[in-house]
Amino acid sequence: MVDPSPSSSRPPLSAAALTLRLSGIAVIVAALAGAFAYVNGSLDPERLTPQALVNVLEKNNGVHPGFRRNHSKGVCVAGYFQSTGEASAYSSAQVFSLPQTPVVGRFALPSGNPYAPDGSVPIRSLALRFTQANGQQWRTGMNSMPVFPVGTVEAFYQFQQAQSPDPATGKPNPTAVPAFFAAHPEAVPFLQWIKTAKPSASYATETYNGINAFYLVNPAGQRQAVRWGVVPLSQDAADATPPQGTDFLEQDLVKRLAAGPLRWQLNITLANPGDPVNDASKAWPADRKVLNAGTLVLERTQAQDNGECRDINYDPLILPQGIEGSDDPLLVARSAAYASSYLRRTSEVNQLPAKQESRP
Repeated sequence: MVDPSPSSSRPPLSAAALTLRLSGIAVIVAALAGAFAYVNGSLDPERLTPQALVNVLEKNNGVHPGFRRNHSKGVCVAGYFQSTGEASAYSSAQVFSLPQTPVVGRFALPSGNPYAPDGSVPIRSLALRFTQANGQQWRTGMNSMPVFPVGTVEAFYQFQQAQSPDPATGKPNPTAVPAFFAAHPEAVPFLQWIKTAKPSASYATETYNGINAFYLVNPAGQRQAVRWGVVPLSQDAADATPPQGTDFLEQDLVKRLAAGPLRWQLNITLANPGDPVNDASKAWPADRKVLNAGTLVLERTQAQDNGECRDINYDPLILPQGIEGSDDPLLVARSAAYASSYLRRTSEVNQLPAKQESRP
């Protein structure tokens, strides 16, 4: 849990500044986890579908043909994963037992606008696709925040409504987002974190958290609830000089990779009995056992408009044998709406801006 008290070197936010920041969360969270689907009809007469959720994201963020409807601005990366074998006792997935597995990933800015300034939001994301020797894949999306603001699809949908433009003004109601959070006390851990979160000047120095729970399944069929994340192994900080321009994250990444590969440790946290596995807004206690599953090594970048990551749908439920989804309702919802967004953007590839040259 993040300490809600501000640092002694930072004055507390004024009421006006806090309200502005809470309103800004609408833009941040809308792009964080992507679109969700709620299909059991309890929101009648307006039944929500994956298509409807993507429509709301387009309404709130604008339509940018050929780009993802969330996490629109990003850069492709490629490398491999080196397993320590430490997780192989818990899972039969080859990624945890074979020495090396190729990876294609994507760093991104949580925004629905592919031209958003990199400093406009404090959260960064990392999606990965591991392709095992047997052809099975593990896809995962992670964010630099420790928890998700809400734990249900219904609440997330209500949040989308809170940030939608008012037809009369063309702008969101400035009181709607603060009112939403006032009615959702489960968001307190996220709000405590966001109050002091600062936009990082480098993708390379961030820790990325999976947030949702999954199960590792070993050859005997035993299941262990887990969450995972990657922690940078390099202790280098971002450049001391303030970043310049709107695209400093990709520039910094290209510069760092030109000097050599970047590495993160894949940590897998094991749940104890009773830990919540269906609510991404709740953190697990810090004393839980953590496995060092291996090292993620990223070697090169590619421009996102023609790199290998462009046509990958980082669906969190594309999993190899040995990893299973939990009953977290956000997982199924994300999967359904990612598919809807994927179909839209891949049919619009010819509308992308002029291609950039791939990075080495």
